[in-house]
Amino acid sequence: MREEAETKIALHDWNVAPTKAVEIQRRLAASVVETPLRAAVHRIAGVDCAFSRDGRHCLAAAVVWDLRSRSVVEEVTARRPARFPYVPGLLSFREAPAVLAALGKLSATPDVIVCDGQGRAHPRRLGLACHVGLWLDLPALGCAKSRLVGEHRQPGSRRGCRTRLVDRDETIGAVLRTRDGVRPVYVSVGHRLTLDDAVRIALRCGAGYRLPEPTRLADRLVAEYKRRSG
Repeated sequence: MREEAETKIALHDWNVAPTKAVEIQRRLAASVVETPLRAAVHRIAGVDCAFSRDGRHCLAAAVVWDLRSRSVVEEVTARRPARFPYVPGLLSFREAPAVLAALGKLSATPDVIVCDGQGRAHPRRLGLACHVGLWLDLPALGCAKSRLVGEHRQPGSRRGCRTRLVDRDETIGAVLRTRDGVRPVYVSVGHRLTLDDAVRIALRCGAGYRLPEPTRLADRLVAEYKRRSG
């Protein structure tokens, strides 16, 4: 994936003011494609972020997990300056540069990217998973631990139960139970797949925990990276 990352055409400059970032989100949201996955999915890249203790750098980890062997095949980390301020709804402008840097280090292109964050389940329909998916033109989904926007009924208590996450009469995601009796997660489309695809992948990546295994492992990896590097 390293060569591909180098040849991608940038969608925009990252060094922008928050007002410009909002404009960019609204423009890019119209480019998100929701279409059924056509190819078999084997390798899933889970990504997660943290910030250095002084808050000056964003740290990112990507873990590639093979659905067939149910094992890790690659782990990478990256560190980038956190130049964009903390603004709710604009977190991808702080996190995506480091996430893209980590993904750019992978030796092979993953079939799908799973972000620990939002996709379409965002006020302007462009969360981190959409931003990353568009930038790399790869299938991506968001699987978040908490709700950013929208209303929903609680899903049933058994694994696989789901309800719709709705905002302004639009279905923007699914509220999915990944373990019996455990709090649900919020799954949404990032790019180049459908909501049903996203839910199916989140469940297929289950390894007995609430979070999909690739993002759970990425969370552990970035925490260790922060501990070692500060």
